[in-house]
Amino acid sequence: MPELPEVETVRRTLAPHVIGRTFTKADVKHVPMVRPHTPSEFSKALAGQTVNTINRLGKYLIFELDTLALIVHLRMEGKFFLGDKNAPVRSHEHVRYHFNDGGSLIYDDVRKFGTHTLKPLATHRETPPLSTLGLEPGDPMLDVDYLISKLTTTRTIKSALLDQSIILGLGNIYVDEVCFCAKIRPTTRAHRLTKTSVHRLIECATSVIAHAVALGGSSIRSYTDSLGVSGRFQNELNVHLREGEPCLVCGETIKKIRVAGRGTYYCRRCQKA
Repeated sequence: MPELPEVETVRRTLAPHVIGRTFTKADVKHVPMVRPHTPSEFSKALAGQTVNTINRLGKYLIFELDTLALIVHLRMEGKFFLGDKNAPVRSHEHVRYHFNDGGSLIYDDVRKFGTHTLKPLATHRETPPLSTLGLEPGDPMLDVDYLISKLTTTRTIKSALLDQSIILGLGNIYVDEVCFCAKIRPTTRAHRLTKTSVHRLIECATSVIAHAVALGGSSIRSYTDSLGVSGRFQNELNVHLREGEPCLVCGETIKKIRVAGRGTYYCRRCQKA
């Protein structure tokens, strides 16, 4: 699924194609995607609104319009495509945004899990879903004291790092890579981490995400950027998807287990229990 680096790649790719363009309407084919609005309410609210910028918070894309914020979460397999108003309907097309210049922005989602939410621009970060989110890797506020205050439960560190109310944007791929970088086994109980380990975890989360963003994210499994940009970070994975292969650091065989309901990859020697 698209994680922070992939969503940032989508943001950067979309921006030059949609900023400055004005919506006329939206055709909604899957009603749950735009709740609590009805398709008619959603379309009417967008009419006449111009895209002034596109921001991102964690895995959320934020289209800042004149008076509204259109907040989109791609979930498992959401993708955007550009076309004109007469572009053929895609087999998994669920929302088509129309521009006043005759173009369109098409949202395609095999799983239908994506969400498209409208909020008042002035207060969109003060209400859910954005108000419930934690801090991003690289945020100066993400320090040892903050993270220790969040790691008070007996759940695994993998589960904690997947929690978007603690750290933003880390999904299954990047949690595995961050834990490897920090030399922390994913099954370690979060509340048992020392300050030194937490400091290393923060440094690794910041560096791994920054490197992945620079490489355009990871184009693996169900995720590829729909606008012609392919990520390259999958070529530099240390543990994720490398079950049975030798560790690139010590040569130990990479193991795969299930943690927090997710396939999890680690090195037994580099990431000691």
